[in-house]
Amino acid sequence: MGCAFRKDRIYLIASEGSAVAERRVKIAHQGQLVDGYDVPILESNERWSELKLEDGTTLRVKLSVITVTRPDNQYDPTGNPMYIINATPTMAVVDVPDKLKRKTN
Repeated sequence: MGCAFRKDRIYLIASEGSAVAERRVKIAHQGQLVDGYDVPILESNERWSELKLEDGTTLRVKLSVITVTRPDNQYDPTGNPMYIINATPTMAVVDVPDKLKRKTN
């Protein structure tokens, strides 16, 4: 994967030859407004996790990522760039024991 630069964007050149633009943005990070890039998501596998609770309930949950941003000059202790995700949790109630359900007439 190669790179091409323009004033407000970095283009990542995928192996198939298509260009994907990283858009320059400002983002809130650790209480400050910092510069960074929105990084396009090329592929996402948002799988469900199934939780079996002690009360007998079964839930399914997943995190749906909306955007990924890489702030400028922010790195972890091993030198990897930091990423900030904007995501929405989704939950589905799969099974609930009858004793926990509201009684209906």
